[in-house]
Formats: sequence, structure tokens, C-alpha cells
Amino acid sequence: MKLYIVSLAAGILVGIIYAVINVRSPAPPVVALIGLLGMLIGEQVVPPARRLLNGEPVTLSWFHQECVPHITGVAAAPKADTPPSEKS
Repeated sequence: MKLYIVSLAAGILVGIIYAVINVRSPAPPVVALIGLLGMLIGEQVVPPARRLLNGEPVTLSWFHQECVPHITGVAAAPKADTPPSEKS
């Protein structure tokens, strides 16, 4: 329920900003899609920044595992457990 309330509040805030800067809502499809892309990119700026502030490395594999699924909406493939090779 909290998620829905936060989402509604964010939508109201965006509506107020649209009214203040005189942008009609709903925005034209291209403008709306570019805005959504900006939101996705902006959302992914925070996790690497937090890692850097904590002194942790930001590697490509970490970015691929943590950020890419949020951007693309596709869950990362689970890592396959490979058993150690058995010697005869």
C-alpha cells in the first residue's frame, strides 16, 4: 500500500511541476518516453554513487548485475552452480 501512496504522491508532484512550467499533460508520446528514459537513468545514478561514497568499487559486472535489470526490466539470469570437477 505504501508503494501506491508514494507513486500517487510522485504523480501529483509531477503534475504540479507541469502546471508551474506550463507543460500540458499528458505529454506527447515522444516527450513522455524521453522523460521516462531520463527517470530510469537518473534512478541508476544513486547506487553507483553510494558505492563510491562507501569506498567500494563500481565494476562492469556489478553494474550489469545490479543496474541493467532495473533499466531493461529483464531479470538477471541466475548464476549456475557448477560442481567441482571430479577426478577419477
